[in-house]
Parts: sequence; structure tokens; C-alpha cells
Amino acid sequence: MYQRPNGIWYAGGRSNSLDLGRQSLGTSDQAEARSLVSELDLRMAVKNGLVNKSILNRDSKSFLQISEGRRLYDDYTKRPASAGGPGEATRRRFQSVLDKFERFAIQSHINFWDHVTNETLDRYATWLDQIPIAFSTQCGELAVIKRVNKYLVENSYLPPEALIKKSIQRNHDSTTYCWKSVEVNAMIEACRTPNLIWLGNIILALAHTGMRISELTDLRWSDVNFDNQRITLTDESRQKSISIRRKRILKSRCSRVFPIHPTLLSVLKSIKNLADGYVFHDSRGVKVTPDLVRATLVRDVVKPLAHHFPSPEGEVGFKDGRLHSFRHYFCSVCANNHVPERMLMGWLGHKNSAMITRYYHMNDKTSLEMMNKFQIIGNTNFTSI
Repeated sequence: MYQRPNGIWYAGGRSNSLDLGRQSLGTSDQAEARSLVSELDLRMAVKNGLVNKSILNRDSKSFLQISEGRRLYDDYTKRPASAGGPGEATRRRFQSVLDKFERFAIQSHINFWDHVTNETLDRYATWLDQIPIAFSTQCGELAVIKRVNKYLVENSYLPPEALIKKSIQRNHDSTTYCWKSVEVNAMIEACRTPNLIWLGNIILALAHTGMRISELTDLRWSDVNFDNQRITLTDESRQKSISIRRKRILKSRCSRVFPIHPTLLSVLKSIKNLADGYVFHDSRGVKVTPDLVRATLVRDVVKPLAHHFPSPEGEVGFKDGRLHSFRHYFCSVCANNHVPERMLMGWLGHKNSAMITRYYHMNDKTSLEMMNKFQIIGNTNFTSI
């Protein structure tokens, strides 16, 4: 907004994604000019098809501020599990997404959820891409904003015509590196020192169960049945508060049971049972946390071994592997050993095969064996064309 020499205030729209030119606000009073900008924004948005024209018939005082809509949705996500409320980790993810969206809205001069449209999501995706943020993360963040919009419409905080109907692409591919057997063995061998034995045990456990790191670090001896060779992970989201420790809430909100591989069984039997009841501790006897495991793995194992497993520049390789890579590795091994997909879903705690499919990676040996089973053009003596 700027003032011409004749005293009249103008709004400049040439730097917008759509060049709206200069628009006179028809007043020399700055306060009045500021109040007219919002009305002008609305008219221009309708004119350029960015919002439904029915919005012009509504009193701007009824519009829902971005911050207020965010507060309403934050309150909604705090509902208990019995009412379908998300877990703490999911709530934190929503908050992170909405933090970024609020920054985008301020920079884009979007003050109300009523003005958030299909075109807004396109602009937000462009904004995220310039940060830059990975494609899969962009898809997830756009889905969150669409979810907030749906909640606000369904609960009459926004009119029905404000519902965003844009289809959000889902990313079923994964860029997470999948360890190879030789790499996992090398990492375990690198941990055969007094200060890293605890990490070697965790690596072996992750590779033999496909557990999420948060599940493994919270594993208790009461979860392990040596007689039946089973591990039971109980989701406690629906149980009464447990005063002596934090409740375990699984991502799927469903308990699961899976067998213990003989190799892992022998390792578990060698670990000392400490008074706190948890299975995994560091070299000082302190219960491990996901952050500690993650940092130690990268600093003391992945980086020192990276030169043994080089990858072409610009390609994902050993150096990029992290804790979730062990979950990919376990799925890969199970797939290559013909574990039924439905059984693997139960072991990993997934509810649909679409999620499992992304973890199936055929190793080079399996792929070559499959290719060698059939002929493509019949017998030929040609070695070159």
C-alpha cells in the first residue's frame, strides 16, 4: 500500500502470483485505506476465480481468522483416544504443519480460512517446494490443510461452499535407504567394543523385528515370552493412566504379537535384566532413547563405515541410511524369503497391504534369479547387434 502525491492511497498487486496492477483505494485517510484493503482483496479474489462469489454476500466480521481456525483444530486434536483423537506424535506433526502454513498465510496476506481455496493449496505447494521440502512431505502437509478445512466446514465454522475439493496426490514411493545384508553385518561388527555393545544389540534387534525405534526403546521384559518365543506389544492408549511410567501408544493403536528369531532370542537371553524393567540400556546402564540411538548410530557407525560402502554422488546410499532403514531391511528379507504378505502386515502392525508394498525390495540376487528363469527372444548366438 502506498500514497500518491495527490494524497490518495493505492494498493499494489503487481508482485502477486497474479498481476493485479495498481488499485486506488479512493481515500487519503491511511486508517480507512487499511480497512479497505481487505475488501479489495476479496473483490479481486472473486474476480480472478480464487474464491466463491457468494463470499461477497457475507459480512466480513463473520470470516474465520487463520489463527482462530488453527486454535479450533488444535482443540479438536486433543480429544481422547476413545473419541478418535490422534496420538501425541501426530498432534506435534499437525502443529508443525500449521506453523508453516501460518507463516505462508502471513506472507501471502491471507487472513481468513474463508479465503483458503484450491488455488491457495497450489501456491502453498509452490512455497513449500522453494524451501525446499521433499515431495512426500509436501503431499502430507497439503493433506493436513485440507483436513483442517474439512473439519471447519463440517462443524459450521466455514460455509459449505468453502470446502476444498482438490485431490491431493499420495506418495507411495519411499526414498528411505534399505540396508544390504553385508552392511548390517558390518555395522554389528563395528559395535563389538565395550562402549558400543548395547548399540550392536539394538541394531540386531531392529534388523530381526522391523520394529520402530520408539517401540524398541520402550520394550520391557514383560513383553518378552522366552517360553513361547514371542514378543507382545500392547497398545495402552485405551487403558487408565499408568502413574509409574508413560503409556505406550502404538502408531496403529492396535496391539500385536510376533515371533522372536533364534538369533535375536540368544541375544535377549544375554542381556542383563535391570530393575527398571526395560530391555535396552546404554553402556552406563541408562535406558536408551530414540535420539541417543539415532545420534550414536550416525556418529559412531555410519560415518566411520561410509567409505567402505560408497555410493555415486547424488544417489541415496549407505551414508543416508538411518534407523527406519532397518524396518525396510527386515521387510526386504521377509519378502525375499517368501513370508506371506498378510503375516508380515501382522508382524509390523500395518492394517493395509498398500503400506506394506512400499517396503518390499527384491535384492539383486533374487532379481537375477527371476530374470534367468525365462527366455525373451528364444535361442540366439548373437552377442551384439
